[in-house]
Amino acid sequence: MNPDVLDLARLQFALTAGGHFLFVALTLGLATVVAVVQTVATIGRKPLHARMVRYWGQLYVINYAVGIVTGIVMEFQFGMSWSGLTHYAGNVFGASLAVETIVAFFVESTFLGLWIFGWHRFNRWVHLAMIWIVTLTAYLSAYWILVSNGFLNNPVGYRTEGGKLVLDDPIAVLTNPSALLAFGHILAGALLTAGFFVAGVSAYHLFRRSPEWEFFGRSLRIGVFLSFPALMVTAVFGGVQLAALSTLQPMKSAVFSQKTAEIAQIQADMVARFGPGDYVPSEAWTRGGGLVMLLCFALMMYFTFAGVILACFKTVVFRFRLWHLALMAAVPLPYLAMISGWVFREAGRQPWVVYGLLKTEDAVSDLSPGAMRASLIVFTTLFGLLVVLNAWLLARHARRGPVDSGLGHDDRDGRENPADSLPATSY
Repeated sequence: MNPDVLDLARLQFALTAGGHFLFVALTLGLATVVAVVQTVATIGRKPLHARMVRYWGQLYVINYAVGIVTGIVMEFQFGMSWSGLTHYAGNVFGASLAVETIVAFFVESTFLGLWIFGWHRFNRWVHLAMIWIVTLTAYLSAYWILVSNGFLNNPVGYRTEGGKLVLDDPIAVLTNPSALLAFGHILAGALLTAGFFVAGVSAYHLFRRSPEWEFFGRSLRIGVFLSFPALMVTAVFGGVQLAALSTLQPMKSAVFSQKTAEIAQIQADMVARFGPGDYVPSEAWTRGGGLVMLLCFALMMYFTFAGVILACFKTVVFRFRLWHLALMAAVPLPYLAMISGWVFREAGRQPWVVYGLLKTEDAVSDLSPGAMRASLIVFTTLFGLLVVLNAWLLARHARRGPVDSGLGHDDRDGRENPADSLPATSY
């Protein structure tokens, strides 16, 4: 295999998967926030809560719509750039990817469409059920993706037939500790991302002395009080995963801990088991990604702990402008932590694409450097444009604040909050 093709294929997948991950983190977390707030609004029937559902729901829909395009584009790469992987292990990890596609593109998208266009058309409890279905199917979608990724990191439940992997024990694949621990880590990290996002946007409006001070004061508290417990749960799952590495991927654990003697011993064992080769992943990416992740965690821990205390005082929430600036500046921290954690997880698996079974160099498609370079340019450009578009749309809508149009607005009579006067069967 041409090393240029391998490096370009790895770079392309890293950029596109990382770009897609940025959308997923906010989508999962913000969907949960919207579902919980709509539950409170449906039960309490308070106009402020209903307006919060529409405002944060609009931001969620924007992020979801652009993010799902990046997911479609990213999956093209399995057939285009990694045919060796799909040929060798597609019978095992491909099934979970197929289920994820059904969940995300049919169930989740269908109910999201019903939620978007069903305002004032469905019973308010039915409408509430729809956003919870969307949220739960988003969780399921993330789970199925991590089942596939978990198999690549810790292959279980398979047997070999004709030089290919065949599914042998579905339960083992579905309960793979590499997948389950990552699933809990990702969900908590997504809630953390949403908490920082909600708090940061709310702080922007409070900093500018928005007339919607009550709206954004409550939203800021939601973001702050969500962030701290989400960070703690994220840290717990992350710590368990680090402890499990010594068993699941001892080389990654040794590189991260800089245990030179252990690295040499594992390298020698792998050479004896798999033949000549370099089985030590890049220390710069593996250890570097892990350290950046831990640094972000430390910063967010102090930040969220202080935030919980400050948010208990109304005067601070509405008037402490320095804190507002800090909340705005902190929005990228969860993104940086999650991306660096993903780099640590994936780079530390090298040189394996299926750990202990298939090397990355054997998984890449037989392409010319020119074709791979052209693919990289097209994919990277497209993803870059989508990221910029999403950021612009989110910023544009976030700056506008809650308005009398958009998601959930009733055009029949111009009322901004139809829940005030419509029958109890409407939301």
